[in-house]
Amino acid sequence: MKNFLAIDTANEYLTVLAVKGEEVYCSYIPDCSMRHSVTLMPEVDKLLTGAGMRLSDFDFFSAVVGAGSFTGIRIGISAVKGFCLATEKPCLPVTSFDLMAYNNVEGAGKRLCLVNALHDAYYVCGYDETGVCYPPNYLTEEEVLELAKDGYTLYSLTALPIAEKVKVETVEPKDGLLHAVRALAKQGKFGELTALYVRKSSAELNANAK
Repeated sequence: MKNFLAIDTANEYLTVLAVKGEEVYCSYIPDCSMRHSVTLMPEVDKLLTGAGMRLSDFDFFSAVVGAGSFTGIRIGISAVKGFCLATEKPCLPVTSFDLMAYNNVEGAGKRLCLVNALHDAYYVCGYDETGVCYPPNYLTEEEVLELAKDGYTLYSLTALPIAEKVKVETVEPKDGLLHAVRALAKQGKFGELTALYVRKSSAELNANAK
């Protein structure tokens, strides 16, 4: 399974990868907040044209299922589910944390992958040489700093406020997506695309508080 189309709409950027064997066609928009729904399909069409491919030429499709923006996650999942349904090809779920954990992992040790949850808080997931060692969670900045003292190297996909207090390694989202999809596909991690919501949305929290 060498040909795949992968989409990441889970955060403020947009990444679309069309991989044809060893050839990689990429569309990356650093700031796509609130525009994923109108930007995604034109970018997919542009990559397909550039690669000279049709959806039926891909062996599988992949989407980042979270953590990140509630709306963005749903957009990516819906698009990839549609591609899989139309082509009868399998889907590969990938998390935002995987993008950091599987990028240049050789000898990386314990890695704490961070996604900005705003308000001095973060979605986190820890990895070691065996895989996930600290399951996805919602932590305050202080709690993240305590984990950093415990020997974790911190990683992120975008600039984070916490980087003013502790070293944070930044992974290019497009590189992380490519490496994560290839690694997880090799492991056979195909399955249903289920959104990873580490924390309830603000609307749900407000509703429960009433």
